[in-house]
Amino acid sequence: MSKMVKLCTLEDLPERGARGFDPEQWGHDTVFVVRRGRFVYAYRDLCPHYGNTALPWRKDAYLDTKGEAIVCAAHGARFEIATGLCTSGPCLGKSLVQIPLRVSNGGDVLATLDTNNNGAESP
Repeated sequence: MSKMVKLCTLEDLPERGARGFDPEQWGHDTVFVVRRGRFVYAYRDLCPHYGNTALPWRKDAYLDTKGEAIVCAAHGARFEIATGLCTSGPCLGKSLVQIPLRVSNGGDVLATLDTNNNGAESP
């Protein structure tokens, strides 16, 4: 079963940046969104390498210094923004768990979350 959750508005996201969210209210970010102009991508905040580690070293620090790739601060893995595919690091060839996302006509960024927590860590 799944539910649609409003994460933010498109205007709340930096034009070429990322932001984490806690839509399930577990006390830490479990989902993050990356914006590239009018395109937005959402993923679970879990590196597919050892232990499903959270990616950023600080709040909202999901991208490399040039803003060209998603990075895992713990393992140094790099992921494509548009696909979540790991292109270098210890989880090469694996992917982040993508979250279905859409932007409404009013600019709301809406994520479809699995209420069975498939692909998510437990609180």
